[in-house]
Amino acid sequence: MPHEGDRQDRLWVAWPTKGYTLGDTAEDADVARRTWSAVANAAAHFQPVTVVVDPRAVGIARHYLDSQIDIRVRDIDDAWIRDSGPTFVTDGARLGAVTWVFNGWGQQDWATWDLDATLGPAVADWAGAERVDSRLVNEGGGIHVDGRGTALVTDTVQRDPGRNPGLSRADVEAELVRTIGATTVVWLPRGLTRDSDTFGTRGHVDIVATFSSPGVVLLHDQRDDAHPDHAVTAEIRTALADAVDADGRRLEIVDLPAPAALRDAEGFVDYSYVNHVLVNGAVLACSFDDPHDADAAMILRDVYPGREVVLVDARPLFARGGGIHCITQQQPAVAP
Repeated sequence: MPHEGDRQDRLWVAWPTKGYTLGDTAEDADVARRTWSAVANAAAHFQPVTVVVDPRAVGIARHYLDSQIDIRVRDIDDAWIRDSGPTFVTDGARLGAVTWVFNGWGQQDWATWDLDATLGPAVADWAGAERVDSRLVNEGGGIHVDGRGTALVTDTVQRDPGRNPGLSRADVEAELVRTIGATTVVWLPRGLTRDSDTFGTRGHVDIVATFSSPGVVLLHDQRDDAHPDHAVTAEIRTALADAVDADGRRLEIVDLPAPAALRDAEGFVDYSYVNHVLVNGAVLACSFDDPHDADAAMILRDVYPGREVVLVDARPLFARGGGIHCITQQQPAVAP
């Protein structure tokens, strides 16, 4: 699995169609559609974008999406393609797609996944990728890699009893070697507090930490001790400080400050600037109309030199359970 910053052929997105993702009112639905399309349209300025759309929503999607965006029509349950779609891998000349088992983030009682459980193979076929089928229950938001064999994961996801009951760390690591070439796995103890609540993923890493480049990890840094993620940050920092990567190096940790906002109507927020996605020549980054937006953008410019930082208001995404990284999936480029 290459680093996200490597050259890409396209970005995949899934369109919000029903349920909590759209919300209860026409206004809620419009906000969701405008937010998903803002991410897709921004990415389309830099590279090809394909959006998977439920048959019932094709006309609506075309109204919001820029004309150059490709649409693929398929019945889907939800709009988090990072998790329900495949994870792409490559040997430089061939494109592969790891199709994990998807079971609604550990068989959550609020989730439906009959359709999305088969989305990974469908996207793999559309992309012309060789399938690498896995029996591991996993999601793309549950892994981050440096492209050199190092992977970040969390105990609360890959070893979740609702996902992979009874699997040891060694069992998970063996499957990550086989599927994405992860020869060194760094285990983080958990994810952010809200993401571990009822409507969360139980601790996806892509809201906590990511590799900006080999050897360098961006860490969600909650500096306010009034927020429970202050303790989470300290715990994860310790795990990263004790780790070495596939090249035998200690990891350099770059703090990415959490937004100043601590709460919304539902409780403590899990707003995170870590949950960005890289595309060719740019970073699509979350903003929150927050005093720390500018600081985070500056750090992202520093760690991704030569890339434009494009901010998208991600509050509607986080209100529905995720962020920009969660609604996207990059397809790496391969040699012609």
